Amino acid sequence: MELGLAVRRQVTKVLVKKYRKATRVEKSAILDHLVEVNGWHRDHARKALRLAMAAPPGPPAPRRPREPTLTYGPEIIDALRKVWAVLDGPTGKRLAPGMPALVDALRRHGELHITDQVAAQLGAMSAATIDRRLAADRAKLCTRRGRSLTKPGSMLKTQIPMRTWADWDDHRPGFLEVDLVGHDGGDLNGQFCYTLTCTDIATGWTENRTVRNRAAKWVFAALVELQAQFPFPVLGIDSDNGSEFINHHLLQWCADNQITFTRSRPNNSNDGAHVEQKNWAVARRAVGYWRYETAGEMAVLNQIWTALSPLTNLFTPQQKLLTKTRVGAKVTKKYDTAQTPYQRLLQHPDQLDEHDAKMLIKHLQTSNPAQLRREVGDLQGDLLNKVRHKTITRRNKQNAVYLSRAKLDESTKQPSRAS
Repeated sequence: MELGLAVRRQVTKVLVKKYRKATRVEKSAILDHLVEVNGWHRDHARKALRLAMAAPPGPPAPRRPREPTLTYGPEIIDALRKVWAVLDGPTGKRLAPGMPALVDALRRHGELHITDQVAAQLGAMSAATIDRRLAADRAKLCTRRGRSLTKPGSMLKTQIPMRTWADWDDHRPGFLEVDLVGHDGGDLNGQFCYTLTCTDIATGWTENRTVRNRAAKWVFAALVELQAQFPFPVLGIDSDNGSEFINHHLLQWCADNQITFTRSRPNNSNDGAHVEQKNWAVARRAVGYWRYETAGEMAVLNQIWTALSPLTNLFTPQQKLLTKTRVGAKVTKKYDTAQTPYQRLLQHPDQLDEHDAKMLIKHLQTSNPAQLRREVGDLQGDLLNKVRHKTITRRNKQNAVYLSRAKLDESTKQPSRAS
C-alpha cells in the first residue's frame, strides 16, 4: 500500500533523529529503510533527510504573505483602455504590434496625456497581458449574425472566368475582392441599402461605399468611385456570381482599363474569404444589422465609411493566416505579426509612386485617430436615431431572419434514410 505524503513526512521525521548520531554504516542502513518504506529514490531520500536535519525544531514558521507587484498600475491600464477603444476593441495580438505608433499619434494630437515612461510601458506590454487586463471590458461586447443575399447572375458568367492561381498574384497590391452587404434589418421585402466592400488581398486595404439598392448601375458607379480611392492601381477584381457584378458594363469597363475580372465558384462562399471577413470586421461592426433604406440614412452611412477608412487602413493592425494544418479533429493555425494595411503597402515600393507615398505619409501624420473615432461615434449615433424612430412592418413572415438556432446542437438538415 502506498503511503500518503503526511505519513512519509512523519517517517522521515522519526528517522532523522537516528540519522544525526549514526555512523556511516548505520546511515546507509537508515537510507535503505527509508527508501523501502516511502518508495523514494535513494538520492531523494538522502535529500529529504538532509533538509529535515537543517530545519529548526518545532512547528514551521508561518510563511509571510508575498506582496503583489504591480508592473502595470491604474494609470497604464486607463491609457490602455483609451488606445483599445480608439481601434474599436482589437485583440491583444493585433493591438500590441501597433501600440507604439498609435500611442505616438495620440500623444502628438494631444489625445493621450501620459509620461514617456508610461508610453514605453504601453509599447512593451505583451499581447497576453493586454487580453488579460481587458477581459472584463471585452466581455461586455456582443455579436450578431446576418444572412447572405447573393442571387445568381446571368449566362454572362461563361465569359467571366473563375479565379485560379494562374490569374492572380495575391502577393502584389492591386487585386481586389468585392462583395455586397445587405442592410435589410431582417425583412427582405421592399428596397433597402447595400454596402459595397472592396478589399485588397496583399495589404488588406479596404474601402466601402453604400448604394441605394443592388441594381447593377449603382454598384458599378460605386466600384468606379472606390477604385480611385486606393493609393495603388487596381489590377484585378474578383466577385461572387451575383447579377450586380456579372453584367456587361462591368466586364467592358474592366477590359477597357486592363483589369483582370474573375468570379468565384458557384456555391463556394469561402472563395471570397478576405472580403467576407471585412464585411464583418468593418461593415457590420460599424453599422450593425438595422434596416437602412432612405437617402438620409445612405448619406450618413457613406460619411461613416469616409471617416472609418483612415482608421482601418492607417492605424488598425491586421493579421494574415500563414498556415493551417489539420491532424484528426485538431486544426492548428499560424498567423503573421499584425501590421496595418499602410505598413504592408510600404513593403511594395514598386506599386507606390513618389507622389502617392508622400501623400500617404502626410495623411498619416495629420490624421488624429481619436478624433476620427469620435466622428464615427457621432455618425453612428445619428444613424441609430434615424432607424429607431422608424416603424418597420413585415409583410411576409416567411422572410423573417432567424439569427440563431433554437438549440446549439440543432441540425439544419434533417437526416433521412438512404433506403
